[in-house]
Amino acid sequence: QVQLVESGGGLVQAGGSLRLSCAASGDTFSTYVMGWFRQAPGKEREFVAAISWRGGSTYYVDFVKGRFTISRDNAKNTVVLQMNSLKPEDTAVYYCAATRRIEKRKDPDYWGQGTQVTVSS
Repeated sequence: QVQLVESGGGLVQAGGSLRLSCAASGDTFSTYVMGWFRQAPGKEREFVAAISWRGGSTYYVDFVKGRFTISRDNAKNTVVLQMNSLKPEDTAVYYCAATRRIEKRKDPDYWGQGTQVTVSS
């Protein structure tokens, strides 16, 4: 199985940018579909973005399209979520996730511990 560790969260003003990274270990990274989820206070965890095994396909929830970009580097076992034009409603704990099956990209099998993103108005 794969282990996931997120980094890059923090406090940013509205309109700013953050770059989240997720380092994977323990298994062959390129055999996993990778994704990002988030959970705001008092809300359920929700899907944000996913990327296929070699990065040829990406998937986004509507409210981040055009602002967030997911990418991966299989040589470095990392997946990145570049977040631009951040809004206060993007404030949440962001989680990296993995699954071997593309149809499970919104219901993955492995999770990181999460990293806090706070956007001030």
